[in-house]
Amino acid sequence: MNEEVNRNVYGSLIFCSQCGNLLDDPGSSQSLLCEICGETKNCDQYEGIEILTQSGPNAFPSALRNKKSLVQNDLSKMREEAATIAQTCEKCGAEEMEYHTRQMRSADEGQTIFYNCRRCGYKYSANS
Repeated sequence: MNEEVNRNVYGSLIFCSQCGNLLDDPGSSQSLLCEICGETKNCDQYEGIEILTQSGPNAFPSALRNKKSLVQNDLSKMREEAATIAQTCEKCGAEEMEYHTRQMRSADEGQTIFYNCRRCGYKYSANS
């Protein structure tokens, strides 16, 4: 690879040597065309370029990861707010369960009560 090509390639990005514009992927074309200054380059001169990249797990935040952390925060908050009740677990027979309430339906209807067994993790809900 020649020195001019080396100066215009940063990672997997190729820039125009005349104006510095980021060049688009040529697709099936055999040449790169700069949309700003019109310079064209033969794609063959960019073949064989080795690209080595390294990133950490949090380098590119995603919407899914953000939602996951929001849900985890909500769950831990619910756990902190959960009260206990003398209610027998249907699965393991534990005599005490955690519960919390949420208004899931319209305001003129009752709340939904969510029960969680601390011992076995069994969960169920009931409308009040």
